[in-house]
Amino acid sequence: MAMTAPAPTGERQDFSAFLRPARDGGRSIELLVKGARCAACLSKIEREMKALPAVAAARLNLTTGKLTVEFEPGAGDPSLLLERLDKLGYPATLYDPGKAAEVRDAEGRRLTFALGVAAFGAGNAMMFSVPIWAGLFGQELGPATRTLMMWLSAVIGAPCAIYAGMPFFESAWRSLRSGRANMDVPISIGVILTLAISFIETVLRGRDAYFDAAVSLLFLLLIGRWLDHRLRASARSAAADLLALQAPSAAVIGEGGIERRTPLGEVAPGDVLIVRPGERIPVDGIVAGGASDLDKSLLTGETAPVRVGTGEACQAGALNLSGVIRLRATARSEDSAVAAIARLVEAGTQSRSRYVRLADKAASLYVPVVHSAAALTFVGGWLLGLGPREALLRAVAVLIITCPCALGLAVPAVQVTASARLFRRRVLVKSGAALERLAEVDHVVFDKTGVLTEGRPQLVDAAPVAVAMAAPLARASSHPLAKALAAAHPGLTALAEDVREVAGQGVEGRIGGRIARLGRADFVGVKGACAAETELWFGFEGDTKIRFVFVDRLRADAAATVEALKARGLTVEILSGDVASAVEAAARAAGVAAWRAGLTPADKSNAVREATAAGRKVLMVGDGLNDAAALAGAHAAMAPGTALDASQNAADLVFSGEGLGAVVEAFDVARSARGRALENFGFAALYNLVAAPAAMLGFVNPFVAALAMSGSSLAVTLNALRTGAGRRS
Repeated sequence: MAMTAPAPTGERQDFSAFLRPARDGGRSIELLVKGARCAACLSKIEREMKALPAVAAARLNLTTGKLTVEFEPGAGDPSLLLERLDKLGYPATLYDPGKAAEVRDAEGRRLTFALGVAAFGAGNAMMFSVPIWAGLFGQELGPATRTLMMWLSAVIGAPCAIYAGMPFFESAWRSLRSGRANMDVPISIGVILTLAISFIETVLRGRDAYFDAAVSLLFLLLIGRWLDHRLRASARSAAADLLALQAPSAAVIGEGGIERRTPLGEVAPGDVLIVRPGERIPVDGIVAGGASDLDKSLLTGETAPVRVGTGEACQAGALNLSGVIRLRATARSEDSAVAAIARLVEAGTQSRSRYVRLADKAASLYVPVVHSAAALTFVGGWLLGLGPREALLRAVAVLIITCPCALGLAVPAVQVTASARLFRRRVLVKSGAALERLAEVDHVVFDKTGVLTEGRPQLVDAAPVAVAMAAPLARASSHPLAKALAAAHPGLTALAEDVREVAGQGVEGRIGGRIARLGRADFVGVKGACAAETELWFGFEGDTKIRFVFVDRLRADAAATVEALKARGLTVEILSGDVASAVEAAARAAGVAAWRAGLTPADKSNAVREATAAGRKVLMVGDGLNDAAALAGAHAAMAPGTALDASQNAADLVFSGEGLGAVVEAFDVARSARGRALENFGFAALYNLVAAPAAMLGFVNPFVAALAMSGSSLAVTLNALRTGAGRRS
């Protein structure tokens, strides 16, 4: 169902069939936009779309390339959107997830191949350029040999530069055609001009050519573009992993009580579903019959299962543990709790893409200043009597000596070094920009279950004899607390007989011929007991009842980690979906004064958003589905290696091991990396301030300019190696 560029005037196509109902009686359409990569692209596209007649809202997600446009009630022409996007230089089609994936895959393959071609061209062109600079086998090259080397460098370097530069050339042409100039325009001008002067020098048997410099510059730029492509792919997978938690189909009860498997997307509000033990709740709904225990830990973070019965609400994504329930759907799959969290994650990754790196800011200043200086050098030199050839050589020297290689390496070199150091310390950094954000945080938010705590309920102070008595029955149950009870006596393998599980109550069976029960207090026969979320009762019929208490233990270094973060000037808070008593106990043990309990995923995301609006730079550390949206919306995010895949994908850094010390390690290295990056920026700025005037005045020829440019790149790389040095391993 691809929708291509708009038809010629007078042949406007009708796309009204693809409009979907939107809020307030309006309609919306989703488009796949190509070529939008930066915050400037995003703001320009959204601004131009909102300026069109009858457009109520427009929102572009840079991560997915999806542009959602909402029209006012009873109005709107989708073909106008495509016409305007085409004029802006951003071709668009109807948004089809499959088509979008194909486009992204094709872009990734093209970038990878272009990067390989640039690497091949840079290495092989350099093979012929180095002898020109240094002489061959210690001897000065003769004119004929020098010219031959320059032609060989041209034969390899020029075609590779042209092919590797196509992503930049095409983007620059689209931008210029629309009457605007993006960042790819000066890059394209620099590469083309460098190739042109190199050919002129080669034809005129000049001294130097710079084919290797042109293709090397493209190689460095393509590395950054390829990494950006991979980062967006990772961000997209976070929302995809969340939606994957929904079952692909549901068991719907049709006419005559016949059960049929129905694709999840076809389940409508009012349908009655059957959900069996071990299955996830497919859509949001109300229990129409039966009772069961639900594991909602991925949604709310609660450690204990939640009992549900007739008339109670269930959310998609919860795991049915014990009984068969009939569920009356109240929402479609795209409106479920899991889908809502996925949308929050998508919004978080989009806002994250607005982060403007220091390198981008420096480059935006560099481009107009340096290219203006090169143009003035050429014009001024020619007017002062240097002649067009000499004036052009000086202008090219200005471009080469101020080539942004050092500026381009200032941040990536530091990021690579910092990422390698953290990797050796069992912290995986998923994006270099995450280190910049992590260095800026001033407020740390921890989830409780699975982050501050181990996430595994453990039996507390139980007599071995009592455990041995209850273990045969505990081993027959799938309840998390029963599993913890069975794990406390691993040596026993006996199982109870005639086991019967009562949904939401417990399990009953025979042990040694006697009837025994394990579960809630009233189920076992204890009257008047105050029910607790982390307890089980056990007893034989007509005998004394035994109470087992469970806790989720704090990580061994949780308190030390909190203290270390406070010592670095950071404030710490706990946001948890667990019950207040459990959160308060964990906060007290970890030394955290600020905590909130019973939060939904949206509550956590809103809390992070409120802190951000108040000027705080939030680091979110979480592991569950209920943390994914908050992770995506935080300034920086970390997740343990035991976290849900969706949470790991939404996080910037993933750490392994049993301790939380990795959070402090990552923060320290990120601060060090920021310092090295700023030093590199300072050096690059000073270098350009000195080198550019020298080239403009003719003190530096293109050959020396190339050496100086290479030396500046080496300097920032060596400084980057100092990142995180001397810190504890």
